[in-house]
Amino acid sequence: MTADELVFFVNGKKVVEKNADPETTLLAYLRRKLGLSGTKLACGEGGCGACTVMFSKYDHLQNKIVHFPANACLAPICSLHHVSVTTVEGIGSTKTRLHPVQERIAKSHGSQCGFCTPGIVMSMYMLLRNQPEPTMEEIEDALQGNLCRCTGYRPILQGFRTFARDGGCCGGKGDNPNCCMNQKKDQTVTLSPSLFNPEEFMPLDPTQEPIFPPELLVGDAPGRVWHPSSAVVERMPGAALGIKDRPATSGFHFFPGIEMKFKNKLFPLIVCPAWIPELNSVEHGEEGISFGASCPLSCVEKTLLDAVAQLPTHKTEVFRGILEQLRWFSGKQLKSVASVGGNIITASPISDLNPVFMASGAKLTIVSRGTRRTIRMDHTFFPGYRKTLLGPEEILLAIEIPYSREGEFFSAFKQSSGREDYIPKVTSGMRVLFQPGTAQIKELALCYGGMADRTISALKTTRKQLSKFWNEELLQDVCAGLFRRTLTLSFFFKFYLTVLQKLGKVDSEDKCGKLDPTFASATLLFQKDPPTNVQLFQEVPKGQSEDDIVGRPLPHLGAAMQACGEAVYCDDIPHYQNELSLRLVTSTRAHAKIKSIDTSEAQKVQGFVCFLSVDDIPGSNKTGYFNDETVFAKDEVTCVGHIIGAVVTDTPEHAQRAAQAVKITYEDLPAIITIEDAIKHNSFYGSELKIEKGDLQKGFLEADNIVSGEFYIGGQEHFYLETHCTIAVPKGEAGEMELFVSTENTMKTQAFVANVLGVPANQILVRVKRLGGGFGGKETRSTLVSTAVALAVYKTGCPVRCMLDRDEDMLITGGRHPFLARYKVGFMKTGRIVALEVNHYSNAGNTLDLSEAVMQAALFHMESCYKIPNIRGTGRVCKTNLPSNTAFRGFGAPQAMLIAEQWMSEIAVTCGLPAEEVRRKNMYKEGDLTHFNQKLEGFTLTRCWDECLASSQYHARKSEIDKFNKENCWKKRGLCIVPTKFGINFAISFLNQAGALILVYTDGSVLLTHGGTEMGQGLHTKMVQVASRALKIPTSKIYISETSTNTVPNTSPTAASISTDLNGQAVYEACQTILKRLEPFKRKNPSGSWEDWVIAAYQDAVSLSATGFYKAPEVTYSFETNSGYLFNYFSYGVACSEVEIDCLTGDHKNLRTDIVMDVGSSLNPAIDIGQVEGAFVQGLGLFTLEELQYSPEGSLYTRGPSTYKIPTFGSIPIEFRVSLLRDSPNKKAIYASKAVGEPPLFLAASIFFAIKDAIHAARAQHKDYNRKELFRLDSPATQEKIRNACMDKFATMV
Repeated sequence: MTADELVFFVNGKKVVEKNADPETTLLAYLRRKLGLSGTKLACGEGGCGACTVMFSKYDHLQNKIVHFPANACLAPICSLHHVSVTTVEGIGSTKTRLHPVQERIAKSHGSQCGFCTPGIVMSMYMLLRNQPEPTMEEIEDALQGNLCRCTGYRPILQGFRTFARDGGCCGGKGDNPNCCMNQKKDQTVTLSPSLFNPEEFMPLDPTQEPIFPPELLVGDAPGRVWHPSSAVVERMPGAALGIKDRPATSGFHFFPGIEMKFKNKLFPLIVCPAWIPELNSVEHGEEGISFGASCPLSCVEKTLLDAVAQLPTHKTEVFRGILEQLRWFSGKQLKSVASVGGNIITASPISDLNPVFMASGAKLTIVSRGTRRTIRMDHTFFPGYRKTLLGPEEILLAIEIPYSREGEFFSAFKQSSGREDYIPKVTSGMRVLFQPGTAQIKELALCYGGMADRTISALKTTRKQLSKFWNEELLQDVCAGLFRRTLTLSFFFKFYLTVLQKLGKVDSEDKCGKLDPTFASATLLFQKDPPTNVQLFQEVPKGQSEDDIVGRPLPHLGAAMQACGEAVYCDDIPHYQNELSLRLVTSTRAHAKIKSIDTSEAQKVQGFVCFLSVDDIPGSNKTGYFNDETVFAKDEVTCVGHIIGAVVTDTPEHAQRAAQAVKITYEDLPAIITIEDAIKHNSFYGSELKIEKGDLQKGFLEADNIVSGEFYIGGQEHFYLETHCTIAVPKGEAGEMELFVSTENTMKTQAFVANVLGVPANQILVRVKRLGGGFGGKETRSTLVSTAVALAVYKTGCPVRCMLDRDEDMLITGGRHPFLARYKVGFMKTGRIVALEVNHYSNAGNTLDLSEAVMQAALFHMESCYKIPNIRGTGRVCKTNLPSNTAFRGFGAPQAMLIAEQWMSEIAVTCGLPAEEVRRKNMYKEGDLTHFNQKLEGFTLTRCWDECLASSQYHARKSEIDKFNKENCWKKRGLCIVPTKFGINFAISFLNQAGALILVYTDGSVLLTHGGTEMGQGLHTKMVQVASRALKIPTSKIYISETSTNTVPNTSPTAASISTDLNGQAVYEACQTILKRLEPFKRKNPSGSWEDWVIAAYQDAVSLSATGFYKAPEVTYSFETNSGYLFNYFSYGVACSEVEIDCLTGDHKNLRTDIVMDVGSSLNPAIDIGQVEGAFVQGLGLFTLEELQYSPEGSLYTRGPSTYKIPTFGSIPIEFRVSLLRDSPNKKAIYASKAVGEPPLFLAASIFFAIKDAIHAARAQHKDYNRKELFRLDSPATQEKIRNACMDKFATMV
């Protein structure tokens, strides 16, 4: 081995790289060079965990092999010298044997779209390598850095719970009243609580894991010599650890990867400090514990945890504060590679740890050539933004974290958009030291991050408090002098109470204040009990054949492949020879004329092939559903992210540089960004939509009370884990082209590509294997990428690939429509509603897309589940200069129904009646007409409501919550039960059609194709179940390969929750055709097998292929007459949720959710329950977490998981109970089933209104600051909104 050879191992195989590019990430190397595509690219910034792998190395300081997780998307391969890498392919395979982790996530239904699954598998695998019998807390902690958008997390945790020493099934022997064995069972119907059987799982055998490569145990680590610190400086020119304009540091440090990826930085020198002993040592001294600057945060965390366990409590106050910050510092992937020194030297103004280090008085050891100095990390250390006191030739060698002293108390606080978030909004470290034996202050430090352009200390305020006593007078004085922000005051109040509580335990003198018992809960750190769950479904009837899989919890057919990294997604398709990469060039202005496009610098980038613009289009530049969009902007751009052109190069990295090198000059034009802007400037698409029934004026005259108001619901990013991707391949003759696309809409993809190229659709073949999530985001917007890629193939004659980066995808493709509602509702004193008027406004963006249909759906659901005799709803679609918003799970209905529950909650408050009573009083009944005059038949909502009230123990828990709220001033709980009614159909009649193709081969195997795409919702699995029952053959004989335009033409998009209904019936019809053809051979040989009949038919020259087609009843509804047939049927459900809020910070915990959902006779209870839970958790994100933020100029700030927060493992209800309504067959869909994809999403509104219920309790306790019972809480109910709504004395100080 020569000095410049890079040597590492991947899945036990040695890799020697002689010309390693320091900028090449491990992820790119695995996927492109080694062909290991199981590790996925989903965000590129280490925030989602899809690229998780395990690193193993021999640690010479500890003299042992260590295993830790890492994000392959950020790790440069040069940092892996003498490291063993394990990927998902290296632990198990469907071809040999699954690893128990892979088996359990697959069989417990923890994989839906599957794109996140390999990363989750590797996080769990890493935990088991280090701890074969983990606790549930350790399992949740290990998964903290992984995101999933499909499952709702519950099945993953339930499957992995079988590894936990404290999480297995009690077998009915425990004392848990929620045990599945204790659930009531109907005499005639068996309710099954088990979606899988843990006894079938392979046991975990740690002795069978792959061994660490012996070659890496020999000798010392490369380049590692025990040098004095001066020699360290010789080897590390300039300062290290990420300082601007100095060498980047890598190894096990992630910051340079972010800088290179998202800021397009090129580092001439990248230093790896991970092998230098002095920078990685840990020393326990007399005054504290010293950590080398390159020590990963995971090492700091473990060392401090051990110290807290071993040292006296009074010595570990600072340690416990740091541990509380590290507890919520993202996932283990980042903590394992992010260094403590890097955290300090990057000098982030929102650092988690720097305020804590500053407040604690930590000491920093700084070295340069021949010199060494120690300084205290105080208010002078950060002189400006991203600056420190270090000189050009200095490096940070170590940090000493001090022991705390007798009479010293310390707390750390952090507030961020998501709890498991490494990018906080405000952070704080607070320390107080008292004179011995007293409550008189000797030292006080209050340090903050997120309040300025650097970490700052409240020096003026703290100096004034010296020698004062810890009492109410001090509290008032500090709050008067602190930064005037509600959160900073709340943090100090928590610190004040915490110290007060601790002082009370040591019997300090009377000059110390006394802790009000109702304040005590404000001092508690965030704790969450281990998750529990109950899932109930109706078992199949007795006597149903074991081969009849319909109604059974069959795992997703692709789950095992997904868990092994073998499932092929678009970007997993191996690269073609001469394949090129495309990168879109987009507008940086919301509305402007294009003055010039200069590609001269882009052409200088290595590997540049061409730049595509509107001038290169042979067909039409017009595109979109209503021909109001362009493939490439011409002369004018109408949003930030508007596609102007594209560059084509040899690699994605070169394409990114070339795209950023394209210079565009603009002439700005007036831009409309918000709904309010659009209303002001009368900027709308089309005319007003309206539904009206009854006599509105008369209704309001009859009303005892009238409430009016305004309510805003923010948008939502789809955040499918797999971003938009297209590979286009020229076929070499007659203009034929083959496209592999991540799309829900093969027909429109084919049509739009043919249109831009000016060729007939029969020359364009679109193929879809599976999607890594869709949720409506790939129904129309996928064509933005597909048309550009197809054009690049036309121009270059080479295969071309484009997979959007996460920030590109979020910027360009739009999401759920924000809504603004202005409502007026009239009602009687009894709570009965007599009149309602709601004006709806949606932000459509810069093109119409599906926005009018979304608004129509909103109007159809505006009354939610309530009968209102006099009603008027209007809708205006706002034309703005944002990227076009589009379809998203629920399609306008969740926004409209949330508005409905908003005014419903205000009716309850105004009448002084229980909200559940008012909801029930106004609820529809069987046979009622909706506001659009459709009769409700098979109305099961009242059954769902009554069952949910009973199973959730609603009234008993309401009393318990009232008691809790009286006993706790600064923590409040809320409870809410909410119903949903969701109409099933495409509102455009011709879309309610589907086709299927069945091919039967002579060995009896069946190849099935239908018009729907598989995106994790289990559509293919259900179609196989349908065919299996129809043909009366095992599912093992049926296979679905893909969806393609050359097998089933003119398909409707996989959308509107109706794909199982439509495609299932088409599959059934095709099966019936085959069965009719086989019938003569069955009669001839009644005792024969399926294979016998098939071969007999073949030998008799009978066709063994058949198409099936289904058309749903025609939609005849007319807005003009407000009459006609609209929805085929309705899906119903009810959810009851309980939450707890922290009134001082706005944090909330989802304590429990009970759902009763009517899915008809479930085709597959596991898939249906998975859809209920996944939709609910996505709705939880919509209503409480996910907030899109734009600049006033229309530029999206939230472009990745660091700034946009979707729910995590820790977000879901601690108790999550889902029950499928029994005995509710639906005669209008295949095998009496019902649609399930979208309807449950709105049930998460129960969380939103439970939060509002808790805020009501908080405001009632502080009546001096709350004159109005009704208050506005817009969606999402983020921490900031919750905190501000809990009006109290601190909020009034700001």
